[in-house]
Amino acid sequence: MRLQVKGRNVEVSDSIRRYAEEKLGRLERQLPDPTQLELELTLEQNPSIADDHVAEATIWTKGPTLRARERSTAFEASIDQLVDKLERQVKRYREKRSRRETGRRANGGAPAEPQFSAEQLDRMIVKSKQFDLQPLTPDEATLQLELIGHDFFVFANVDTGRTNVVYRRRDGGYGLIGPQA
Repeated sequence: MRLQVKGRNVEVSDSIRRYAEEKLGRLERQLPDPTQLELELTLEQNPSIADDHVAEATIWTKGPTLRARERSTAFEASIDQLVDKLERQVKRYREKRSRRETGRRANGGAPAEPQFSAEQLDRMIVKSKQFDLQPLTPDEATLQLELIGHDFFVFANVDTGRTNVVYRRRDGGYGLIGPQA
């Protein structure tokens, strides 16, 4: 596994690099494919954020791309939390892969009937909601987002006539999602 450790707003010391290599090396034994892993360590510049040491990892495999992000008051703690989260994702990935291979062997190459674990059932859609799209500008939609207190708001963009989504970003700003013209 190729590991790349990068720092944003921080110089990554050799001790942190070795610590990350040691902890993330545990994942190598669990991943069957040759993979590439990128770890980005960030030190938040905002003094009002207590958990200012952020560790973000991306693992590229032949199958899915696994991502995780954790924050705490020290890089070591962030890396520990990050590795725990990635190990859970890798375990899920391996179980899903082995179920698929077992089903193919049992059915002579045909995929098996879908079986859902409790964790997969938690991710299934359990509620559906319809609403009228309000024709708004992106600024008005941002204001509505703040008023309702949600993380996103769907609206009909007055300028383009298309459906858009405005959402709150982790850095406190806002994002706008819309279809290509």
